[in-house]
Amino acid sequence: MGRVLHFEIQVDDTERAKAFYAAAFGWKFEDYGHIAGSTYWGVVTGAEGEPGIDGGLLPRQGPAPTAAEGANAYVCTVGVEDYDGAHARILQAGGRVVAPKTALTGMAWQGYYLDTEGNTFGIHQPDPDAA
Repeated sequence: MGRVLHFEIQVDDTERAKAFYAAAFGWKFEDYGHIAGSTYWGVVTGAEGEPGIDGGLLPRQGPAPTAAEGANAYVCTVGVEDYDGAHARILQAGGRVVAPKTALTGMAWQGYYLDTEGNTFGIHQPDPDAA
């Protein structure tokens, strides 16, 4: 069974967002741009061993939702043991690819999908050999 293991927040201004989340919740940020190949900040939400998950902060990929558009949420990523098997199950269940399988060099395989309701989510298969 897959568990949510990561969230992502897309923002218009990464420095402004980092300042907000640091002040509001005490979150810390680590530069993962060298792994992602683009601007990407790892979000550390608490101490190792505490309940909860960490995430990422990245530049918004499209226009910001307006207040009248309903729910505006973080993108959650689900851990999988077999990326290709999960990909096939997602498509068979009616999901669609948003961003294809991508190597997070030396870390994992990552991709993004839309569910049948139009919600974005990611899947993540750890793999230190990903390249």
